[in-house]
Amino acid sequence: MIEHNIIQGSPEWLAHRTQFYNASDAPAMMGLSKYKTRTELLAEYASGITPEVAAGTQALFDEGHRTEALGRPLAEQIIGEDLYPKVGSSGKLSASFDGLTMTDEIAYEHKSLNDELRSILPADSADRGIDRGAFTLPAMYAIQMEQQCLVSGCDRVLFMASKWRGDTLVEYRWCWYLPNEELRFRIIAGWAQFEEDLQAYIAPKPAAPAPVAAVIEQLPALVVNVEGRVVASNLEAFRGAASTFLAGIKTNLDTDQDFADAEKTVKFCADGEERLELVKAQALSQTSTIDELFRTIDFIKEEMRQKRLHLEKLVKQRKEGIRMERVNAANDVLLSHIDRLNKRLGANWIPRTQVSFVDAIKNKRTIASLQDAIDGVVASTKIELNAKADTLDLNRKTLAEDGPDYDYFFLFADFATVGLKPAEDFRAIAGARIAKYEDDEKACEAAKAAVAVPPAAAPTSAPAPAAAKPETTTVAADSRPAINTGTIGDRLGFKLPGDFIEATLKIVPAGRVHTAVMWRAEDYPKIKAALIAHIQALP
Repeated sequence: MIEHNIIQGSPEWLAHRTQFYNASDAPAMMGLSKYKTRTELLAEYASGITPEVAAGTQALFDEGHRTEALGRPLAEQIIGEDLYPKVGSSGKLSASFDGLTMTDEIAYEHKSLNDELRSILPADSADRGIDRGAFTLPAMYAIQMEQQCLVSGCDRVLFMASKWRGDTLVEYRWCWYLPNEELRFRIIAGWAQFEEDLQAYIAPKPAAPAPVAAVIEQLPALVVNVEGRVVASNLEAFRGAASTFLAGIKTNLDTDQDFADAEKTVKFCADGEERLELVKAQALSQTSTIDELFRTIDFIKEEMRQKRLHLEKLVKQRKEGIRMERVNAANDVLLSHIDRLNKRLGANWIPRTQVSFVDAIKNKRTIASLQDAIDGVVASTKIELNAKADTLDLNRKTLAEDGPDYDYFFLFADFATVGLKPAEDFRAIAGARIAKYEDDEKACEAAKAAVAVPPAAAPTSAPAPAAAKPETTTVAADSRPAINTGTIGDRLGFKLPGDFIEATLKIVPAGRVHTAVMWRAEDYPKIKAALIAHIQALP
């Protein structure tokens, strides 16, 4: 670790953070922060601009730093060593430590005690020697501490949460965090993907203010007076105004503003229906025979009802349509990413499967929150796919590490599956298969050698007549029964040219009988395995 002699919170520290990928940002990079989205973090790193901290938020930060310092002596008692706040980096990764021992072997991380941590962390006890690393901390804390371990090389982190009243301790809880290799790998892969996304980042247009439904122009008040007949009414003017209003309602919904306007219009129409029904009831209380009045009111009311129902349905359908459009676009991005990985690998070992976004987009009310959730799934899926491709690439190279003459890939027709196993497991599987193959080869050679030894000649009184010379053959005398391309084709169910078997599948023929190319019978399994591997490696 490279130590940087800067004070946390100072302008120099803020400038330092713009040059590295910081541990406190790692949870947001992984899409697991409660305080910042991955999209927001991308925008900050791309622009170098961080949003201003509100006064209330800054007060919380200041209180956190104060209680962190108050808790440090408690942590030193548990650890048994002095702790020093430090800022360090390793490559592009950086971490700011609440405390590190002099030798950087143990780190200290402090948080304010809340109900969530209180439910997870054990109550403090006299036996502080117990390793309490088994307690599962929220992912955002674990990710931050894992990057701290990665940067500093420390063996463990004392995670403490405390609550203070002024300078008086109210309560504190703690546990050990122990390094996690799997999580570390995910963090490294996550920052690699983040850097790739950062290079391709295009700043969106400035976000519009939160949509507020437009003010709906009020219709004129409907006035009706009756005395056995209609004495006075502005019904025709009201009808014209209502028709104009209904015709002007926007039904092309694409933005959060459009949906806000549409939902307010639905409420307005519903209110209009109720007011018309009230006017009708009032008129009915004055007379029971004003048929034209009632028909007109019913007509306007029905128009409003139909528009309201149509708009309600349209809002629901369009929202669902936008969700599907964004999900389909995200899946297209992932399928293109899979194609690039398979091209890099030289074979279609990673299947082109679509990802489910159901859980991620559940209860997302706005287009902005919907897109942010989708972007998070895309990023995490890319990280997983990259890890698969790296594993496949590493395991494939394992089979050819002794050179092309010892490439046993033909033994792995199932490589797309077994090649995803951890390198150590794959080596064990490969070793077993290669050993079995070599043992089988030795057994075949021994059998051929036994067949090639001629039996002892029986005594005869006269020399045996010379046998007729057979037609010319170049098949080795010690080979097992040979098969030709016709026999191979019959077994496979399709014709396989001999030059393809020799030149492409790299299976050397045993020889020729006249013009027919011949292979040993024991070569047939090799031909099948090599053919399968060749097909799987095709783009």
